[in-house]
Amino acid sequence: MGPRHFQCIAQQRACGKPPVMPQTGSDVPGKRRTGKLGKLVVVMADVIVAGAGPTGMMLAAELTLAGVDAAIVERRPTPELVGSRAGGFHSRTIEILDQRGIADQFLAEGQRVQAAFFGNTKLDVSDFPTRHPYTLGLWQNHIERILAGWIEELGVPVQRGLEVADFDQDHGGVDVRLADGGRMQAQYLVGADGGRSAVRKAAGIEFPGWDATRSSLIAEVQVTEETPAGARIDEVGIHGLHLMEDGRTTRVIVTEKELGPATEPGLADLAKALTEVYDTDFGVHHPRWISRFTDATRQAATYRSGRVLLAGDAAHIHAPSGGQGIGLGIQDAVNLGWKLAQVVKGITPASLLDTYHAERHPAGARALKHTMAQSLMQRADPRIGALADTVAGLLAIDEARKQVVGLISGLDVHYDLGEGHPLLGRRIPDLDIATAGGPLRVFTLLHQARPVLLNLGAPGSIDPGPWAERVQVVDAAYDGGWELPVIGPVSAPAAVLVRPDGHVAWTGDGTQSGLQEALARWFGPARG
Repeated sequence: MGPRHFQCIAQQRACGKPPVMPQTGSDVPGKRRTGKLGKLVVVMADVIVAGAGPTGMMLAAELTLAGVDAAIVERRPTPELVGSRAGGFHSRTIEILDQRGIADQFLAEGQRVQAAFFGNTKLDVSDFPTRHPYTLGLWQNHIERILAGWIEELGVPVQRGLEVADFDQDHGGVDVRLADGGRMQAQYLVGADGGRSAVRKAAGIEFPGWDATRSSLIAEVQVTEETPAGARIDEVGIHGLHLMEDGRTTRVIVTEKELGPATEPGLADLAKALTEVYDTDFGVHHPRWISRFTDATRQAATYRSGRVLLAGDAAHIHAPSGGQGIGLGIQDAVNLGWKLAQVVKGITPASLLDTYHAERHPAGARALKHTMAQSLMQRADPRIGALADTVAGLLAIDEARKQVVGLISGLDVHYDLGEGHPLLGRRIPDLDIATAGGPLRVFTLLHQARPVLLNLGAPGSIDPGPWAERVQVVDAAYDGGWELPVIGPVSAPAAVLVRPDGHVAWTGDGTQSGLQEALARWFGPARG
């Protein structure tokens, strides 16, 4: 049954094919077949992902690589994203894309900037131990286009023009109700449907945080007057206009003098805001896109409610200061994907999904505090200016710079997996290793999103035992140094167990002490 047939039935439309009737009481492993709602239900996937933004597409790809049927439901009728939106991502996000073998596609189109910013302070990142010590400037419409091409190659179906409105869940799965009255079923539902997430609201998950204190307009328009070069920062906020690649359209960002309403802005709102800052609206006309964003900062109280999970902006919203948005969502996706796939396939118990919240909620909370501080610094108020000067002086201290760059870049993310080697819970460096098959980069071993047991001792000295079919065992040699961002040089382990998200789950000291416990914890109990 193809995606088109699913869409016709799910939306109760005729499509010229006989309907697929629900098979009451016949649950097939990995598939939901129970039609108990009194309406036609077509099983589309093991996991339904609501939202085809970067987070949703990355998650669906992770699930597909792990052998789970995932499908995306997206309310936008076409894949084209109106407006350029976010402007890129940082080192750890590039590393994650590199772990899947697709980073070069983004690097070919983006602009590398070997710096990060805290407020208006430029921070050098060139000395960080990564293959990607830079920020990549690339508009979100291009990011989504590249990701869409990748998931199409993987065969991920995207059902457009459909929006999740509500759902019911029980021990067997999730019954999803669409806004147009259609129904769907899956084992799990993931809300990656943005800051106003319908999935989060339907799940009753609280979204505590801080209300907006200011708002900005971002737009792509045409102008009749010459625009000033560069950005302007004043007591209201940050403003700027620049000509886009087509030579006709001007991208505008302007902070509103007063907090704007929670409605879609129009050309009159943009003209008013520009006039209040520049004493002219530059003759703005023919808007291609106008949107309003604020510094509201909120985080879901929990990332999981039974069989429903949240990722990306559905789980956390914040001001765009610091460029954290896309990266946080991508990191959510790669943390959740392999865990959810193992639960769906019956490899690990559902309790593994609790580690998604345990790991990503603290990481998100830390990043949100950072964006709040960043946003505060983007004003020219004399008092804030004095604070900004003080912070800039502190960031001239090398250790302080490294701490902040580690946070901005995402390279210092550390999941609490217990005491042990400094690598434990941190991302594996992309080492150049020697194997029997020739030289390899460690990230190459992660292209298929499978766990890796990397043995750097005597060949054959590490045995995964009953987990041999679940974990790649690679004998390799490496004679270089080990250096972690912010921390610096660390001792060389004899072996490492690397999760599919690239984080180290176990380190060996020449023995297999603790290995079986780590394998069982992350990749399911042993089976004979």
